[in-house]
Amino acid sequence: MWPEVGRTAAYDLVVVGHIALDFITRHGKLLRSSLGGPPTYASLAASKLGASTAIISKVGEDFPEEYVEFFTNNGVDLAGLKVVSGGQTTSFFIEYLDGERDMVLKARAPPIEPDDVPPALSSKAVLVAPIAEEISRPVVARLRRRTEFLCLDPQGFVRQFAEDGRVSLKHWFDRFLLSLTDVVKTSWREYEHIVGSGDLRYSLRKLHNLGVGIVIITLGEEGSVLSLRGELYAIPSYEVEQVAEPTGAGDAYVGAFLAEYVRGEDPVWCACVGTAAASFVVEGFGPSRFGSREEVLERAEVVQDMVMKL
Repeated sequence: MWPEVGRTAAYDLVVVGHIALDFITRHGKLLRSSLGGPPTYASLAASKLGASTAIISKVGEDFPEEYVEFFTNNGVDLAGLKVVSGGQTTSFFIEYLDGERDMVLKARAPPIEPDDVPPALSSKAVLVAPIAEEISRPVVARLRRRTEFLCLDPQGFVRQFAEDGRVSLKHWFDRFLLSLTDVVKTSWREYEHIVGSGDLRYSLRKLHNLGVGIVIITLGEEGSVLSLRGELYAIPSYEVEQVAEPTGAGDAYVGAFLAEYVRGEDPVWCACVGTAAASFVVEGFGPSRFGSREEVLERAEVVQDMVMKL
């Protein structure tokens, strides 16, 4: 059951989108499988920082019970998780080739509907993070009315799927959805398919003019760029000894960012915390490694010392 709405929000962060099953391959051979999707990494990163978190998602009957226990044991509320009878969980084959991610959609869970957003929902922040076109305009509009800060990771809107499930990127620019959004987080490749290439400051103005206050562009090992209505900051990555796997790093980044942001922290500091949280994720396989709040903040202080205003 969802907590009753009171004078304060019931949650710090609610993540909306499909939980996924990721099958990591190399040269066509399966290496490992793991729990994945933005709700996984974002909610866990936020929870580790002390934020109260919940998920709205749909999975199939093939979703392992051990993963349900994993979320619960890590403090994530699954009141909004629906197991669809006869359905399958969204799943991908993922292979990393020369630093690029090649993805094939193997199965897709049913879409998230407006009625899946309960009237009792109340959260300081909501992260809308589709991965396979599972979220519609009416769902986002309903979420907008139930939160103080709406964050959008549009990766699932930018993707298109071939008949064999292979994922590629397409142009996407939805003025309606972007105008509902306070924070946009996207990778550089996705960003170019949203606003086009060219002058960065000019393209950022297109988003800020729609009312988006904060834009985060992740750059992998190169760190990220943070835009606060035209004020640009280069946020470096935290150097780790070895990257085991980058899956989920961007989701952990935005989950940690929002966990600090709803505390009233400065966005630049929030980006440093996001970077630090992501650095722990890439050191492990799947959602196996998240630093404690103290460990993440220690790394964030190192990152903060290297931030540059552009």
